[in-house]
Amino acid sequence: MNFLYIDPGTGSMLFSILIGASATLFFLVKAMWIKLKLIFSGGKKSCANDKSYKDYVIYCEDKRYWNVFKPVLDEFEARKTDVTYYVANNQDPVFNEKYKFIHPEVIGEGNRAYAKLNLLSAGFVLTTTPGIQVYQWKRSRNVKHYSHIFHSPGDPTMYRLFGIDYFDSILCTGDYQFKDIRIMEEQRNLPAKELITVGCTYLDVFKKKLEEISQEKNHKFTVLVSPSWGKSALLSLYGEKLLNPLAATGWKIIIRPHPQSKISEAEMLKSLEDKYKDFQNIEWDFNRDNFYSLKKADLMITDFSGIIWDYTFLCDKPVMYANADIDLMPYDAYNMDHEIWQFETVRKIGIKIEETDFPIIKEVIQNASDNPKLAALRKKAREEAWMHIGESGKLTVDYMIKTVENNR
Repeated sequence: MNFLYIDPGTGSMLFSILIGASATLFFLVKAMWIKLKLIFSGGKKSCANDKSYKDYVIYCEDKRYWNVFKPVLDEFEARKTDVTYYVANNQDPVFNEKYKFIHPEVIGEGNRAYAKLNLLSAGFVLTTTPGIQVYQWKRSRNVKHYSHIFHSPGDPTMYRLFGIDYFDSILCTGDYQFKDIRIMEEQRNLPAKELITVGCTYLDVFKKKLEEISQEKNHKFTVLVSPSWGKSALLSLYGEKLLNPLAATGWKIIIRPHPQSKISEAEMLKSLEDKYKDFQNIEWDFNRDNFYSLKKADLMITDFSGIIWDYTFLCDKPVMYANADIDLMPYDAYNMDHEIWQFETVRKIGIKIEETDFPIIKEVIQNASDNPKLAALRKKAREEAWMHIGESGKLTVDYMIKTVENNR
């Protein structure tokens, strides 16, 4: 039966064709039906023609983005305004809330979710998911406005190619993100999107939670190792070369792999977990939220992971970054003719370490000084990338409501 096999790439293409054809047929039938209703009603259009229409839809592809959307949902709830909240499964944290005006709906993952989204009728769709109109998720002609909200205060060019090109607006964490978005629009001859700085929703959540966590009793000096994932990331690239000397320091070492590592690098992680299972000072953190480890750590070692901003902006403590090179070809940053803000800023606020430093990592850490100059640079970076602290939920909802009202 091998002649029936369809490879994943072909299957994805066939699915896109099928969805496109289905969407076209759906909207043709829908348009004809509305025209018929208009004829029989004397030409008077009713706002109730489209029973599936929703003013506000938020799509959350994975429960790990809950903290991105919670301030927005809380604000809608406070304003007694109905919102449809699409989630992947019934394990999403939204089901633990007692919302009256937030209406969660499970739409599945991947192609199942896109099949629903591609036929959507809405005034405003908000999401962290990039790649609309690039992969299986297509813009629905019955959606008036698509908006992308950043789930990190990092650089907007660190998305996969064309990730944010086809949104109507981008909700930014800081004004600095405008520059490179405009450059990409010019490079690709795209219409200018609306760019609005609303702050960083999940950092607002984490800030409150960190303030509620009490200090550890009998605190022991703690190093947090928190890398990105992939062949260029810290654990894949160095693994035992870094962890062996860290384990030998006797300090408490928390290793927090990127969530994607559990999926894409499970074998590598399992090998490392087995290697250090008998070390009393090694702790693995696979929790969904990272702020517990951030609170405990006196210093963090990372690579190009976005967690560097969480730790720097929330904890204001020293960060070391390993000399891990990243292949920029799959990212929008590849087409920039200048060093992007993210890399430039990491060099300024972080302490670079090389592989040659690993054998003497204890000495390197002990000699690392957190001087006033580094503290001032961290403060400057925070001011640039995390604006409107504590106001992100309100500003996001303000923009959504204003946009829908203007498009009526």
